[in-house]
Amino acid sequence: MPSSPEDTADRTGRHDPSGSPESLILHATDNGVSWITLNRPEAMNAVTWDQRERIIALLAEASADPGIRAVVLTATGRGFCAGADLRGAPVTGDRVPGDVARTIRLGAQRLIAAVLDCEKPVIAAVNGTAAGIGAHLAFACDLVLAAESAKFIEVFVRRGLVPDGGGAYLLPRLIGPQRAKELMFFGDSLPARDAERLGLVNRTVPDEELAATARAWAQRLAEGPTRSIALTKQLVNASLDADRATAFAAEAMAQEINMTTQDANEGVASFVERRAPKYRGI
Repeated sequence: MPSSPEDTADRTGRHDPSGSPESLILHATDNGVSWITLNRPEAMNAVTWDQRERIIALLAEASADPGIRAVVLTATGRGFCAGADLRGAPVTGDRVPGDVARTIRLGAQRLIAAVLDCEKPVIAAVNGTAAGIGAHLAFACDLVLAAESAKFIEVFVRRGLVPDGGGAYLLPRLIGPQRAKELMFFGDSLPARDAERLGLVNRTVPDEELAATARAWAQRLAEGPTRSIALTKQLVNASLDADRATAFAAEAMAQEINMTTQDANEGVASFVERRAPKYRGI
């Protein structure tokens, strides 16, 4: 990964959970790839309010920056993300009806939507436990790589809670309602290999190969036709909620838009000229 946990460790070797968002979410751009790394390993990367806002902002920046052509979301330490840590949330007065729903809409749901709506392909490189909103953060990504030691847990039922962060939206679309209910009703730990067999993970790799595999996949995406990939992402995501007529209309419009890009012209020209295409992301 571009950065290591030692970058923000204090003299005791521990990380300060009250550190700046920049230290708790590491960010680096390398060859057109934006690397977003959760960096609270002592808390298994339970995500705080500040971290969430930082991730959302970085994903928005990736969408707007033509120099960024793919995103990798990963973490330091043994955990990918153990869920939400609300201790850093802004202090408010007494709770009133509507507060919980508003908190979910403006918090967990915004985070998941930021991944789904990012105009660049997002890879999750899951290095360890992904629980609760952490699991949903991974499942919202376009591609999911997992280390063999990683596991996924729909932990909500263990606490008597209803899943948030779009879990009941994402899982049935990925693996069907029966499998989704099994995971959510029991809250059992799901090893990476089993998650791959279910279709929640694209590929499971040895722990020591996770970073290199994520880098190779991200580089392939960064060298591809960025706008056509973005439009393809939108079509696939929208197709799960659309009837055939709506999906076909969206497909036709996406084709119309894409054919105005330089990359589409380059792709056709390279085919005619029998050479490898050189995409620029525009």
